[in-house]
Amino acid sequence: MGILKKLAILLWRIWFYILLGLPIIIMLPVLLVVASAERFYPQFYICARIWAKCILYGMGFYPKVKYEEKMQKRRSYMIVANHTSIIDIMLMIAVNRHPFIFIGKMELAKIPLFGHFYRKTSILVDRKSQKSKQDAFNEAQRRLKQGNSICIFPEGGVPDNHSIVLDEFKDGAFRLAIEHQIPVVPMTFHDCKKRFSYKFFSGGPGKLRVKVHHFLPTKGKTIADKRALKEETRKIILQELENPSVR
Repeated sequence: MGILKKLAILLWRIWFYILLGLPIIIMLPVLLVVASAERFYPQFYICARIWAKCILYGMGFYPKVKYEEKMQKRRSYMIVANHTSIIDIMLMIAVNRHPFIFIGKMELAKIPLFGHFYRKTSILVDRKSQKSKQDAFNEAQRRLKQGNSICIFPEGGVPDNHSIVLDEFKDGAFRLAIEHQIPVVPMTFHDCKKRFSYKFFSGGPGKLRVKVHHFLPTKGKTIADKRALKEETRKIILQELENPSVR
């Protein structure tokens, strides 16, 4: 890779972190109010969508979404997708109009400014702590009982081995979906690793293809069906990654 190309990518990556904080600074008075109580979460989510779109379009990314089914208002869902990049978070928010609550890794709360609102409005989990995992699960149950939707990246993080197309799924999302009898919404993100991977001198602007698959019902299922539901969800996403239907 040439020096000029490396410099261009360096400046582009720096611009990402500027965009990460700039909309937050501009909306700060509003964000402080809407992040202050759970009852304001729908209003906070509107601000989050503005923030996410500012970053995506500001970086030269543009989502292209194919829906097989769309979520309805005032219904709870368990939203799951493959995870390869930090921009998965922004893309998930940008393509979903209806509010949901992330269950995400605690490390992101360390990002200046962003981390404050992430910590106040998401369910954080330390993947190395069994107690933290259980606390996150209990909090997710509480929020689902309030009628919220939940979003989990069921791989449990970005695989360290970048050659892995789709890592094995953890149980939590599917256990919650069955216990609360809510549909699972499988989503496939095609281009996030290509456009903005964790390898610093890589990526570039372009299309972000998303496939929202038919929802998987859980009505009548029991915990004994958890593994089958998990494997069915993973199979749907893996097949789309290997044979994209979104161009």
